[in-house]
Amino acid sequence: MKALVLEEKGRLSLRDFDIPATLGPKDVRIRTHTVGICGSDVHYYTHGKIGHFVVREPMVLGHEASGTVIEAGAEVAGLKPGDRVCMEPGIPDPTSRAAKLGIYNVDPAVTFWATPPVHGCLTPEVIHPAAFTYKLPDNVSFAEGAMVEPFAIGMQAALRARIQPGDLAVVTGAGPIGMMVALAALAGGCARVIVADLAQPKLDIIGAYDGIETVNIRNRPLAEAVAQATEGWGADIVFECSGAAPAILGLPALARPGGAIVLVGMPVDPVPVDIVGLQAKELRVETVFRYANVYDRAIALIASGKVDLKPLISASIPFQDSIAGFDRAAQARETDVKLQIVMPE
Repeated sequence: MKALVLEEKGRLSLRDFDIPATLGPKDVRIRTHTVGICGSDVHYYTHGKIGHFVVREPMVLGHEASGTVIEAGAEVAGLKPGDRVCMEPGIPDPTSRAAKLGIYNVDPAVTFWATPPVHGCLTPEVIHPAAFTYKLPDNVSFAEGAMVEPFAIGMQAALRARIQPGDLAVVTGAGPIGMMVALAALAGGCARVIVADLAQPKLDIIGAYDGIETVNIRNRPLAEAVAQATEGWGADIVFECSGAAPAILGLPALARPGGAIVLVGMPVDPVPVDIVGLQAKELRVETVFRYANVYDRAIALIASGKVDLKPLISASIPFQDSIAGFDRAAQARETDVKLQIVMPE
């Protein structure tokens, strides 16, 4: 089968690539339909590594996916050939202490698509555990199904924040994940969300949603905007989604006394933190790494119409043009939100 293969840093190819896999009794075989291009995929392409995850041999990219079940293992219940599905890309060890605690996203033994040395799903077919494969409602498209994975990160952040109805939240960073966090925060009960970034085209996209206000920090200090919106009190929750050192250093000034900071963005290098600023307000600090136990809720919100992710899909790109799609994703960071690759029928 042809796959999109990262041969090495800076070099992609579309070629036949065999991923050895056997359909187990609890697995399903899925014909891949739509795969989103994630920032991590692009980072592996442009840098060859993320932290201690290093691409040392050819690797198939892609982990945001939807498709159709074409075969089910003997012990699979609830899924059958023809079902439209999306797939949670991280597979934990079900016997691990982390899995038993319900925090399988931080299981040291988890295998995650397109994280070296694990291959991803930019290939016509994949085999995946039925337990991490979710049926899509009839009114949720394949494109929306492939958006469940990044939206799940927003869901995880909203849950970690412990949102109270009527909260005001700030999101620093209007990339795809920042937008997902903002929408999840609204769905979770926030009355208003202020999203800050440098890229006006992305702020225009997220600012079109009811309940979301935007601040271009090229033109106005974010702390000033938050102070005005809260009469000097500060935001109930601040979600940091940029991974930028200046944004992280400025977080305590944005939050109200007793508020919460949720760290979602992942800095490339260690960054300074204003510990005294956190202590002086007794701020609660939460961290997010992927997600656990939220896929079904994410799908339910999309199906209900309470969360509309369609405006965030910038383009659908045929599989045969996927290398050009990755080049576009690496270059059009200020205009595109989510590019998706559509596999051949």
